[in-house]
Amino acid sequence: MSAPLFFVSADQLAGSSPGSELILDGPEGHHGATVKRIGDGEQVLLTDGLGHRAEAVVDSIGVGLLRLRLTAISQDRPPNPRFVLIQALAKGDRGEQAIEAATELGVDEVVPWQAARSIVIWRGERALRSLRKWESVVLAATKQSRRTRVPLVSEPADHQAVLARIEAAALAFVLHEEAQQPLAGLDLPSSGDVVLIVGPEGGVAPSELSAFVAAGAVPVRLGPNVLRSSSAGPAALAVISAADRWR
Repeated sequence: MSAPLFFVSADQLAGSSPGSELILDGPEGHHGATVKRIGDGEQVLLTDGLGHRAEAVVDSIGVGLLRLRLTAISQDRPPNPRFVLIQALAKGDRGEQAIEAATELGVDEVVPWQAARSIVIWRGERALRSLRKWESVVLAATKQSRRTRVPLVSEPADHQAVLARIEAAALAFVLHEEAQQPLAGLDLPSSGDVVLIVGPEGGVAPSELSAFVAAGAVPVRLGPNVLRSSSAGPAALAVISAADRWR
């Protein structure tokens, strides 16, 4: 079984080296000591969510905390190119399903998009609560998939903000069921942002598609079947990961 992963602050890992001691307390310490009942001598992984990874062994257990001894420290390189998912707001928990799977598949940033055909509308307090929920989902998925970098959850984007992201990207794709170009087999840039745009249940509106293409986005399809908004983004990430990071 893989060693469990826990989050620590960057300050806790700063200046540490193999042999250093670290106390894991707070919610993470409680989860390890009380919920998971990790025992003396067990191996754990630590990360600050910014790319630093530490391997550690449990020296002793306290009330709601673990006393750890670090055995190895490393740092993962920042991803390049970066994978950015612009996910249209969707009904129910489909948006959360999408970003959870996207995090497991290596997305580096998720952007909630208020598309023209989105039934759900984020306003006021609902927008704040929903954004915090997305952050929580991404954090949990990062931990489950043992990633050392927590994907960025950006502020909700409107039409103009999506256009700006397309123009700034090294390459941008908009998933569309009528596109002739398959995503599989396309070359990716060696650096910069690779943007994937996924529409809501009703799809990307014609006016949005025209504007996105004019800004430089490439319409692509995934295959002969029409995927839900919750699965299209993760499927596209799997395709581009297979062409780049999984080799």
